[in-house]
Amino acid sequence: MLHLLRQRHRASPFDLVIIFNLKRPQLACTGYAVRHGIPVILEYEDDAFRNVVGELSTSLVARYHQRTYRRVLGAVSGCIGASPHLLSQLPPDIPKLLLRGVVGGDIVIASERQRACKKNIVLFSGTHIESNGIEELITAWGTMAAVDWELHVTGYGGMTEQLRRKAENIAGVVFHGLVSRQQLVCLMCSAKICVNPHAVSQTPGNVFAFKIIEYLASGAHVVTTPMGVVEPEIEAGITYMEDNRPETIAAALKQVIGERRYEYTAERVVQERYGPMAVSEALETLMGQAVSRPLRTR
Repeated sequence: MLHLLRQRHRASPFDLVIIFNLKRPQLACTGYAVRHGIPVILEYEDDAFRNVVGELSTSLVARYHQRTYRRVLGAVSGCIGASPHLLSQLPPDIPKLLLRGVVGGDIVIASERQRACKKNIVLFSGTHIESNGIEELITAWGTMAAVDWELHVTGYGGMTEQLRRKAENIAGVVFHGLVSRQQLVCLMCSAKICVNPHAVSQTPGNVFAFKIIEYLASGAHVVTTPMGVVEPEIEAGITYMEDNRPETIAAALKQVIGERRYEYTAERVVQERYGPMAVSEALETLMGQAVSRPLRTR
């Protein structure tokens, strides 16, 4: 990656570099850019200091890497962050953009077309790994006896075959596997409820699920574990679960279905805030701020 960056910069100099998270290749490219006077914007989605459940590693190797991360956070010219918690790790004077996700125009169009024909569907979309809570969700569904409702599952992962076997004798579970973008948008916009049973973090906001924004923009009510501070107007379309134990998930889904909470959505506000035009304008503003600042040093 560093070789490609050098090669292309020599052929046609970059005005700005955007790096995604703080892995070793990105750190190397950041160092090169800063040394050569190129402003860097960090797109920060996964906490570099804590794991997915919010635990801080204190090993000697981890502390060495954390010192490197802090130097880089102090050297970038701007940051796009998925949560206020992540943005708070940067110096206060660095230009920042809170970007929880991006709503594609396809979702806006499909949500309008399917608003009047929502189905009794609870949708899970994501990789089938332990932290995403998909096994707990299927266990919960097996205890609910949700008449006239179906649980639809998209995605794939190391747990997929185990989950399929688990769901064999549970009514109303539909596995779609990996689907196209068009199929996923259609499923999201037809579901009344979308669910994110992610493992609860000790540090809310160290990760934020991009799909929550797409779920909301599709016109679904979202049932999720907490993922940090969220604006009240967006929370109007969310029901929180305090953890992702099967009994907690089942109770939350029963409540949302029984009380018709799925009728409360945040479709409009999310589309307006995270739609293509709004995001384009916000990114243009951030890039202008980044390139006009005096360059920092590592």
